[in-house]
Amino acid sequence: MNSTLLRGRMLSFVRWPETIDDHSAWRYEEDGGLVISDGKIVASGAYADVEKQAGEGAKKIDHRPHLLLPGFIDTHVHFPQMQVIASYGAELLDWLNTYTFPEETKFANAQHGRRIARLFLDEMVRHGTTTVAAYCSVHKASAEAFFAESHDRNMLNIAGKVMMDRNAPEGVLDTPQSGYDDTKALIREWHGKGRQHYAITPRFAITSSPEQMEMAGALCREHPDLHMQTHLSENHAEIAFTQQLYPWSRDYTDVYEHYGLLGKNSLFGHCIHLSEREADALSESGSVAVFCPTSNLFLGSGLFDYQRFRRREKSLRIAAATDVGGGTNYSMLRTMDEGYKVIALNGEKLNPFQSFWQITRGNAEALSVAGKIGTLDQGTDADIVVLDARATPAMRLRMETAQTLAQELFLLQTLGDDRAVREVYVAGRAAKSDMAN
Repeated sequence: MNSTLLRGRMLSFVRWPETIDDHSAWRYEEDGGLVISDGKIVASGAYADVEKQAGEGAKKIDHRPHLLLPGFIDTHVHFPQMQVIASYGAELLDWLNTYTFPEETKFANAQHGRRIARLFLDEMVRHGTTTVAAYCSVHKASAEAFFAESHDRNMLNIAGKVMMDRNAPEGVLDTPQSGYDDTKALIREWHGKGRQHYAITPRFAITSSPEQMEMAGALCREHPDLHMQTHLSENHAEIAFTQQLYPWSRDYTDVYEHYGLLGKNSLFGHCIHLSEREADALSESGSVAVFCPTSNLFLGSGLFDYQRFRRREKSLRIAAATDVGGGTNYSMLRTMDEGYKVIALNGEKLNPFQSFWQITRGNAEALSVAGKIGTLDQGTDADIVVLDARATPAMRLRMETAQTLAQELFLLQTLGDDRAVREVYVAGRAAKSDMAN
């Protein structure tokens, strides 16, 4: 197959950058090159070196002076909530009952699910996101629609139908047995098909009965290589209600612990109000706490203590995510802009290299897929985003005074959005420009 040679300023990460001057934590090429063939990166490095490996007939695309980075990764997002984003005036439980659950009932209609899945993945690509961990609705057809659309685009995505059998309207409930059976069928049909990954998805302890939680635990035991995703400790009223429903539990995390849902492939959205015992339990099991700053601010849920969770003796694995539609933007740039503010309110700072590590390699490591995505390493999947720090008049003006890569990255994070995303490659295919044509 003919190869493609991309040229541009190139940035990727090898580990967490301890400081803004921790240069060994990242690889930066002022004039970099990537050779892509059959959906993979086959050569990566200085353009002068890489050009020789591209071969005579390689298609050359020059993205200078823009930045080439690994495609962004969003680790917690609800694809059925596109039409509830920007809904006014509720905290978590009211928000679910007033806006979310009525919206999700529409996904009993498979045609509606297919339309929203298409528009959702369009939006992800437009914003530079090439991989998501997505919640579908309770309806099996919603997950089928999501996976079919994702597979057609050859995207590496993780998703699952939510399991929920109580404390919600009839139109968004399954049963312990139907939730189990539908999940098993979806795993058989979609997990490992192309680049698709299945996540066992009990929505949260409030909407799953003990019987359904048992079924979720059984699924995790039967499929130990799969992801599990749910919500934890987002809101004080949610925590109190969970304790009422599971009065035997030591705390909210203990509910999931009891049913065998903690582990290195387990993604817990929010984790804002954790006790030290809960943080220890997540740390010891290798579970992932998912930081959703725009959602936490919008719903008034609280401030995720990012730096303390990283620094504590039993540190937490952390991912970052939009949490659309509780979150207010599809962009991981906007997410880290709000994340910076949340961390600042906790009296800390997150440097721009740490932000970009988080939404690329950091999130890939949190999802246990860093061997496939999240870097620009040879042999990995060619998921790439091209960023333009001069995309708007305000950005161009600010760039006149930016003198370092760190300043440029912080500008992209603070002022950037989908307009700063010039191109997106999904498994080597130019996806954003294709979408526009």
